[in-house]
Amino acid sequence: MATKKPTPKKAPAAKKPTPRVTYGAGTEADPWVLKTPSLSSEFEAWRDETATPPALMVQVGSTRLSYQLRCLEDLPAMLKKQGDWVLLGNADEGKPTPDGSIEAWARSPKNPVGGYYGLRKGYRGRFANYVTPVLELLGKLELEHAPKNNRARSVS
Repeated sequence: MATKKPTPKKAPAAKKPTPRVTYGAGTEADPWVLKTPSLSSEFEAWRDETATPPALMVQVGSTRLSYQLRCLEDLPAMLKKQGDWVLLGNADEGKPTPDGSIEAWARSPKNPVGGYYGLRKGYRGRFANYVTPVLELLGKLELEHAPKNNRARSVS
């Protein structure tokens, strides 16, 4: 009589990482607490409509970045026009960005502001790393959360 081999147990399905978000009011006193697309770092963000021009402020540790607030409308419009997933292409200011990426678009003279959305010289990069989680929170885009090479697309 042949012995039956035990049936191997299936490994549990991998859980999709969930971005940890504290739903603040998006003000300096009550900022949104978000994670970067890779879910590796936490940061705070808020709207500053009193700035000239109005700004999306981002606090990462002791570093403060700022981007033109209109990016919260311009980027979703660009993604809708693209109609498919677009690579984030995160990079610091002055470092090359992949062609066709969100980061390249945020620096392009062909975007709606005619260049960098970043407002603080020397800290104008990393747009795709910090703006896309805000837009995901606001329900304006879908964002991947892998360790590298994340993409975003329009929700409509």
